[in-house]
Amino acid sequence: MDKFWNNNLEIKNELDEVIKIMEKRIKNSNRSIRNILLDMIRNSGKMLRPAFVILSGKFGEYDRKRILPLAAAVEMLHMATLVHDDIIDNALIRRSKPTIQAEYGKNYAVFIGDFLFSECFLLLSDNITIENLKKVSKVVSRICKGEIGQFESRYNIDITINDYLKRIAAKTAALFALSFYVGAYESNCGEKLAKILGSIGYNIGMAFQIIDDVLDYTGEENVVGKPLCNDIRQGVFTLPLIYSLEKNKDEKMIALLKKESYCEEDIKRIVEFVQENGGVDRSKMLAEKYTKKAFDKISMLKDSPPKQILIEVTGKLLYRNY
Repeated sequence: MDKFWNNNLEIKNELDEVIKIMEKRIKNSNRSIRNILLDMIRNSGKMLRPAFVILSGKFGEYDRKRILPLAAAVEMLHMATLVHDDIIDNALIRRSKPTIQAEYGKNYAVFIGDFLFSECFLLLSDNITIENLKKVSKVVSRICKGEIGQFESRYNIDITINDYLKRIAAKTAALFALSFYVGAYESNCGEKLAKILGSIGYNIGMAFQIIDDVLDYTGEENVVGKPLCNDIRQGVFTLPLIYSLEKNKDEKMIALLKKESYCEEDIKRIVEFVQENGGVDRSKMLAEKYTKKAFDKISMLKDSPPKQILIEVTGKLLYRNY
């Protein structure tokens, strides 16, 4: 597990239990699948979504026997979407390690992703209300629609800021919001508080994804954990480029972007275009707006240890170095 939670031992210890639950779920699977999944689980990054399930649950009647399996299910859902994303993107590296499809082939990766989806819903069926199971299903549907929309809009120079925001709301923010909401709801926080926490998750998710998209232009590969400018290579135009095209309809750049295959010199020119036209700075400003919305919602919560943890974690997460 990522070192992100080392200063929050209460959450870290609960996440260690979540990992054990996931490991137990795959114990009786095919040996090849089990070994692949064990490696994936043990290289599971920050585990933000299960942590948010746990953290939001602590605003209510926290029952770890109920919440931890739910957190594990949410993480398995997230893992499944990552496996399928990597297949679609033909990604070779994730979290500084070869992706499943790169190491074992696309067929294995499809099976692994499907297996994770099935285990997620089996785990949910024993630990969540029917109402929230429906919400999870709707979020999965929304994520899929977001991915389809992204795929269909590749190399589209006419993509708008609104198109982009809808896409990341579906791809990223929806699952962040769900993680907060179900953790709170299943801990008897009440609908009003659960919705506030869900809104916090949504705004954190929006800011988080925008920051990720900025880091695709400005980050360091060994820190980000995957090749930089990967979205551009896939023809996925994110906010920094969309802002830049909105400001400057440079004909040569538009012709370049329509090529649908870029060499390294092309990538360099695109990055320079984005920097010169303020795409990175404007994107940072929008990320700041969503960050402020998240903190405004957090300020509505009653003072408590979980609120303090949430303040610290949100700051650490959303004030990352660009």
